[in-house]
Amino acid sequence: MIYGDLPMLERVRRIHERGLAVEIWDWRGHDVDALATLAGEGVVFTSMTGYTTGRLGDPEGADELLATAAASIEVGRRIGARALNLHGTGLGPTGLPVTPVGPDGADEQMWRTARDTLRRVADLGEREGVTFVLENLNLSVDHPGTPFARAADTLDLVSGVDSPHLRLNLDLYHAQIGEGDLIGLCRRALPWIGEVQVADVPGRCEPGTGEIRYEGVAAALEDMGYRGVVGLEAFASGGDSVAAGDAALEAFVGAFSGPDGRGATTEPRDHP
Repeated sequence: MIYGDLPMLERVRRIHERGLAVEIWDWRGHDVDALATLAGEGVVFTSMTGYTTGRLGDPEGADELLATAAASIEVGRRIGARALNLHGTGLGPTGLPVTPVGPDGADEQMWRTARDTLRRVADLGEREGVTFVLENLNLSVDHPGTPFARAADTLDLVSGVDSPHLRLNLDLYHAQIGEGDLIGLCRRALPWIGEVQVADVPGRCEPGTGEIRYEGVAAALEDMGYRGVVGLEAFASGGDSVAAGDAALEAFVGAFSGPDGRGATTEPRDHP
């Protein structure tokens, strides 16, 4: 989402040169051979989309999700991706769900199937030695109609499975739009968090451009003992990707103390 004016491989190089790690979305749109070469040169990929099609809430969609998750594991191994990201259903090019639910959301049968599906995902992760993360989304701005989208939903599902191979990708941009109380949410979700993603509201740009005081969130995460990945899933305001990266680092630099002194956002190379 930053350095968007550059070809994809150059974006990856530019981010890596700043001492940061890289995340990618759907691997089908990438030159996986080239990404694997970059990984061999030291680029760290913290996560990638861990499925390509499928749904959590119905048997046919669940089988499809598990099959594409298995294919994603092989790609993830090639680039060294440390987490494989999931949503409640497949998302189209504009972020809308391929299979939306109505205004009342998922029914009880869909919830039961989603829990069973995620247990199967966790079992797959255990067999293959990988970790899947389930990301929360917002319903009012970016992803209306997506089932199991709210942070409360994803926390309920992941904590119910309670496997080290299934964690939360806690996206605080989405949570601020849908639920608020970000520090309280982080505290409740802490035992199951695999990654925290950040962007400001409104606009989905870097910290400091909107209403979230990320310095306070970062200090709270530090106090809670969080030592995982913090991902900048945000657009660069004004098109200035360097400034956007600096803003993200500045928001967390006072709270986190990674080996290079710049914080968890830098994703230190020895992160477990």
